[in-house]
Amino acid sequence: MDRLIYTAMTGANAAAHRQAVLSNNLANASTHGFRAELSTFRAVPLQGEGLATRVFALEATAGHLDTAGPAQSTGRDLDAMAQGNSWFAVQGLDGTEAYTRNGAFEVSPQGSLMTSNGLTVLSDGGGPITLPVGASVSLGSDGTLSAKTGNQPATNVGRLKMVTPEAQDSLQRGTDGLFRAASGDPLPNSTTARLSTGVLEGSNVNAVETMVSMIQTARQFEVQMRLLQNAETNDKSAAQLLNLQG
Repeated sequence: MDRLIYTAMTGANAAAHRQAVLSNNLANASTHGFRAELSTFRAVPLQGEGLATRVFALEATAGHLDTAGPAQSTGRDLDAMAQGNSWFAVQGLDGTEAYTRNGAFEVSPQGSLMTSNGLTVLSDGGGPITLPVGASVSLGSDGTLSAKTGNQPATNVGRLKMVTPEAQDSLQRGTDGLFRAASGDPLPNSTTARLSTGVLEGSNVNAVETMVSMIQTARQFEVQMRLLQNAETNDKSAAQLLNLQG
């Protein structure tokens, strides 16, 4: 059996994985605060008898495109866009502290501040934020929350926890689409982080570029599959030659 099938298989797997990543990015081209996921691969020479003329395609450490998406003006009081490298702290579905750039906030019927996809927003103390039911809520540029009920003056009811990750403890994407510190520990609250209200950050996915990459990846997958078919054809031809009666 030609060992080409193994090297071609790794190339096909790499192309299939990249296609899945690109498809997910394209599906989130309109998701607020979404950061495009990157997929990287490295060529590893095959060790064995003979010359090292063949390589495996193995997945390397992947990351995300760390550029801000376009600002989308909404005029809504509870829509916010973190400035610079700041992130909003939320509670993930697994109960751990996580970070997002999605600043579309809502108040639940119970008075809890939530993201538009139902995650609990955390305060600068690390706990959930509870707001007066029926109050008019507004955000300050430093993340301060003010609530006004009826004709009463507005009162300070808390402050959003915003973090600014450093290079030594950068953020990593989780399988749930949220980001967490590489160390696994919650990041400290940043007192210098700022936000813009009435604005949401769009996805940083370039839809046209992603579609072109998907076409290119599909062609790469087809090439790898043709190599597998050629290896099968060669194997059959060799078997027929060996069966010939001299």
